[in-house]
Amino acid sequence: MTIDRDTFARSPGLEDNTSAVHLCGMSETPKTGSSNTESPKADPASPTTSSGIPVELVYDAKSLAGFDAARELGAPGEFPFTRGIQPTMYRGRLWTMRQYAGMGDAEESNKRYKFLLAHGTKGLSVAFDLPTQIGYDSDDPMAMGEVGKVGVAIDSIEDMERLFEGIRLDAISTSMTINATASILLALYVAVARRAGAEVRRLSGTVQNDILKEYIARGTYIYPVRHAMRLVTDIFAWAAEEVPEWNTISISGYHMREAGCTAVQEVAFTLANGMTYVQAALDAGLDVDAFAPRLSFFFNAHNNLLEEVAKFRAARRMWARVMRERFGAKNPRSWMLRFHTQTAGSTLTAQQPENNIVRTTLQALAAVLGGTQSLHTNGFDEALALPTENAARIALRTQQILAHESGVAQTVDPLAGSYYVESLTDEIERRAEEYLAAIARFDASSKGGGGKYGMLRAIEQGYVQREIQNAAYAYQRDVDEKRAVVVGVNEFASGSDAEEAVVPLQRIDAALEQRQVERVRALRARRDAGVHAAALRGVEDAARGGENLMPRILRAVESYATVGEIANVLRGVFGEYRESVTV
Repeated sequence: MTIDRDTFARSPGLEDNTSAVHLCGMSETPKTGSSNTESPKADPASPTTSSGIPVELVYDAKSLAGFDAARELGAPGEFPFTRGIQPTMYRGRLWTMRQYAGMGDAEESNKRYKFLLAHGTKGLSVAFDLPTQIGYDSDDPMAMGEVGKVGVAIDSIEDMERLFEGIRLDAISTSMTINATASILLALYVAVARRAGAEVRRLSGTVQNDILKEYIARGTYIYPVRHAMRLVTDIFAWAAEEVPEWNTISISGYHMREAGCTAVQEVAFTLANGMTYVQAALDAGLDVDAFAPRLSFFFNAHNNLLEEVAKFRAARRMWARVMRERFGAKNPRSWMLRFHTQTAGSTLTAQQPENNIVRTTLQALAAVLGGTQSLHTNGFDEALALPTENAARIALRTQQILAHESGVAQTVDPLAGSYYVESLTDEIERRAEEYLAAIARFDASSKGGGGKYGMLRAIEQGYVQREIQNAAYAYQRDVDEKRAVVVGVNEFASGSDAEEAVVPLQRIDAALEQRQVERVRALRARRDAGVHAAALRGVEDAARGGENLMPRILRAVESYATVGEIANVLRGVFGEYRESVTV
């Protein structure tokens, strides 16, 4: 992956020293000490966490020698928020129960949303298909065969209206997993709310809008980094004025964890991305306390229960200190790490799929014990296909049972003071800080100032990707050699296919793609061509100039411009990103 000086020209001090990286090694790579995946383990016979942290047989007061509870913990709802961001946490309000859903066309997804709302979900979470994510309309040759396959196809304001037909947008919270085209999808959501007579300033939800993790682990990017970062910060500035209750970014460790990183790496790389976004917004002239209260995060929940709980606590504490001490934020809401959690798709198995219900329950429990603000639980059949209604219902009921039957929501941070959990929280923070120090050293301009854009250097030189790949390789090797047990896969497997339960699968109608293609073509034929063309010229003018793009994009979607047309205008101005890192 190459990020040259021109592609991040607004980043002072970012020099051009990119190089190709290979799995066999990279010269002049900062060392991370014990946080590196190659760190030796204390005793091969001793257990470790998924991050390679040795686990003692017994923890006692000596395990917390020097531990300052007042400094490291504080009270719930108070700096450094180790114990949670609200004084009463779930006794005041339960976490938002979301179910990530989107399939086929808008009508099919709308039916699933209404099904979930009828069964008690409190927030919607929209999955978009691949063409929508990378800015192609359903009738584009690049979209062929992918329309509606991994999420819902959205081409225009009419599709967005069908998606939310019969659902009050100012009465629910909506999360949209969208990144490269986040500005367009947010504009579509606001435009539909306006048409429905909703009070736009009361809209609540989240747009993922985290482009850096796309370059690291997921791949649904479009534009060179400088221009992609401009879109991110334009959303920050515009939403602060127009939709003040909207979370303008969900800084995501989830996808890096799905790609194979450890819990420690998830904390370090997610916070490093967050720091890069904050710095970019400051460099764009925004006041930290104007946008930081609407930053949110998105973490994964894996099977190692207590490590996951400690991970969430450590991330909250670290972010509070970063925002107050490094960026000088004055508003306590700017210090809070608010996060959504999704259970780990990468842990789901196609073998003995009912076991995934237990895995998801364990992971959801970790998220709740760790103080999440919202939660999605995966369907047990998702290693095989998109979830059926039955699987989605079981996943939602898992959250409801945790909330109303388990007792874990009755008190704040119930594991606080545990010798093991506090030791693990401290150790995750220490190892994550080592990664952050290594990342800062990639920015030669930092001169002790923390490495303003070290994460960009680390990404462009393949350091972050290589660390994740090394961790993924090490875990797979442990599975292959049975040092890590996956029930039903490398141990306790069924004796024959006949013993495996037959699981009904969700199927996407093959005729859906052609129907969606016909819809977008019909839209183009009946819209006002002059109004549409003028709106697209406005987007192009704003892209070539320095004004905020969001008002022009909103005007374009209201003029029936499609997602692909707006993205293509921006492609014409910004160009497209081409990955060149070898790992």
